[in-house]
Amino acid sequence: MGKKVSDFVLERLTQWGVTRIYGYPGDAINGLLGALERQQDKFDFIQVRHEEMAAFMACAHAKFTGEVGVCMATSGPGAIHLLNGLYDAKLDHQPVVAIVGQSARYAMGGFYQQEIDLQNLFKDVASEYVQTINDPKQARHVIDRAFRIAHAERTVTCIILPKDVQDLNAIETLPHIHNTIHSGVGYSAPFVIPKQEDLHHAANILNDGKKVAILVGAGALHAGNEVAEVANLLGCGVAKALLGKMALPDTLPFVTGGIGLLGTKPSWDMMMECDTLLMIGSSFPYSEFLPKEGQARGVQIDIDGRMLSLRYPMEAALIGDSKETLRSLIPLLHKKADRSWRKKIETGVRNWWKTLEESAHQGAHPINPELVAWELSSRLPDNAILSADAGTTANWYGRIIQARGNMKGSLSGTLASMGAAVPYAIAAKFAYPERPVVCFTGDGAMQMNGINELITVQKYFERWSNPQFILIVLNNQDLNQVSWEMRIEEGNPRLPLTQSLPDEAYERLAEAIGLRGIRVERPEQLAPALDEAFASSQPVVVNVYTDPNVATLPPHITIEQAKNFAAALVRGDVEEVGVVKQAVKSVMERKR
Repeated sequence: MGKKVSDFVLERLTQWGVTRIYGYPGDAINGLLGALERQQDKFDFIQVRHEEMAAFMACAHAKFTGEVGVCMATSGPGAIHLLNGLYDAKLDHQPVVAIVGQSARYAMGGFYQQEIDLQNLFKDVASEYVQTINDPKQARHVIDRAFRIAHAERTVTCIILPKDVQDLNAIETLPHIHNTIHSGVGYSAPFVIPKQEDLHHAANILNDGKKVAILVGAGALHAGNEVAEVANLLGCGVAKALLGKMALPDTLPFVTGGIGLLGTKPSWDMMMECDTLLMIGSSFPYSEFLPKEGQARGVQIDIDGRMLSLRYPMEAALIGDSKETLRSLIPLLHKKADRSWRKKIETGVRNWWKTLEESAHQGAHPINPELVAWELSSRLPDNAILSADAGTTANWYGRIIQARGNMKGSLSGTLASMGAAVPYAIAAKFAYPERPVVCFTGDGAMQMNGINELITVQKYFERWSNPQFILIVLNNQDLNQVSWEMRIEEGNPRLPLTQSLPDEAYERLAEAIGLRGIRVERPEQLAPALDEAFASSQPVVVNVYTDPNVATLPPHITIEQAKNFAAALVRGDVEEVGVVKQAVKSVMERKR
């Protein structure tokens, strides 16, 4: 019996450096599953509980390693389930290849079971490349192009493989004749640097600025040293978009922290007072937190020319790799003699950290969620990997937890999907089994899909060389971010009908499947519980009961937001007393 197409597909994946595939079985990929059995020494197939989780894990693998993430699913419902995680990768510019089964070719068009138009299903999320292998002669170049395009465009691509094609005899080498494709393996990323005249133009703008502000995003994660050097030359501060949180340590005195709804007062003050803006590798969407148009001159660096001069009108819009472009720019910059702007920023940063500490230790019922992030931050090892979920957990992760050392951390950024934190953490642990991993999630996201993925943790954790896998659930029985958005943005009171969540004993669910569980109901229990979690010899779920009425206030409250907030209370918010009490505390702390 000759080699099957399914065997050839997997062998080609190994040539592209793939060693791990996240997926879930189904009959439309039976051929591939058989090939995995025959080649199990080459692949680590991670069986997740749901295909959406496989796609999230593939995205997280790409984010944390820089490699192409790979996920696999069957036809019909399995393929559909992948979409949310794939859109997470697409919107955050991560290279992911999805391998999807399909009905047999001879059944197509016959309204066969699980037959859907996969080309159309994936044509948006995998818009750069989605292709069906209908003939063994296609397999080589379809695989090669899917991986090369995923690498080159930092995007999602999709390979569709009909069930019957998987079991056909493979054709590895084609004759040298007309209408044949002869593709190869391998991708080397280039260093893209702007033209010298454009670098000089950008340098002149930055040198002329008296109050420069820097904003970095995910595109600057590999350029932290260069960003710090530019900030020191220009005597300015650095704000970080959420996906760029780990680009620079928060322990540097000029790092102002996050920006936007989840951001800090120093970042807001810097942006509102600057006369020059330098954006590096960021597509931060909320223009109201950037300087007003006309207030500042702008310079932007991004590898993707489509993202330039989109959030703010830039005088110098440079297409280039962040690290290499900054290296080329640094010799052209003049060190600013006047350091008053830098001193003002550093004073604001020092005061802000004091404010955060005081705010975290404000009383709440039962526990202040800010205190959870504060206590966790001080206990994180310098090599920890963190994931956070959408919702208020993203606020506390972005605003309070200090990046330092060689920490890694991420979350669903542009898509801001709930339910990504647990699969992100699992992927991080498979990529770096020797490093501690901490997942920071809310009870809404935990109920959505995190509980199921605890089974994946239980299935595989004994393989991890370091058992430190800590999942912290902020349990406030409320879809809290939406509740606050209802109050602040719409002026509507919290509606229990849509917002209330059941109280689940997450620690007992963990223990029921063989993991460690810890319940925290009072503030004095928090620190010992976290210490116990970090010392555990098995993964831990820490169920922390937090106050839903601690306001996730942005660094600056507009008059319109204040009016909406007041209107929500007037209309009879069920948590009115608690909300007012905690909001007053937050506002008073920020005014100090």
